Amino acid sequence: MSRIGKSPVNIPSGVEVKLDGNMISVKGPKGELSQEIDSCVKIAIDGNVLTLSRESDAPDHRSKHGLYRSLISNMVTGVSEGYKKELEVIGVGYRANAAGQQLELALGYSHPIIIELPKEIKVSADTQKGKAPVVTLESYDKQLLGQVAAKIRSLRKPEPYKGKGIRFVGEDIRRKAGKSAGKK
Repeated sequence: MSRIGKSPVNIPSGVEVKLDGNMISVKGPKGELSQEIDSCVKIAIDGNVLTLSRESDAPDHRSKHGLYRSLISNMVTGVSEGYKKELEVIGVGYRANAAGQQLELALGYSHPIIIELPKEIKVSADTQKGKAPVVTLESYDKQLLGQVAAKIRSLRKPEPYKGKGIRFVGEDIRRKAGKSAGKK
């Protein structure tokens, strides 16, 4: 059996899980998420523990067993605790401002970049003197949060020589040495 797939998902208090055919919906204090489940994976809810089983040992079924267990676990964690990603904007003159659902970035281009974020994501930009601006994204949907964070990072990826660009907080950038000394 899949090591990930056979471990049960604990449902915390305040989180409601409904199973309707092949559709599972999870509702909690932060929001509501739903996911369609493949028919080869069976879900059993016993009190506040959710377990998954598969109908055969086919490679396709084994991979979906672990996948759907992880997706359901992420949904339960998201609606109860939520997820958070932080991005650093590193570079001279690089700025970030958040107003409502809009994020305005100055990344060295001839124009500012304005991004309209989905309503499920809360955004804030923290700028302190002497430090790089930090953009904080919070949401209950892990998939959407990761997708939006990756989109923002792709606007100006960190470059390997000076390290300028947008990176996740704590991300290591492999640095390269510059040109050697000039020829004589």
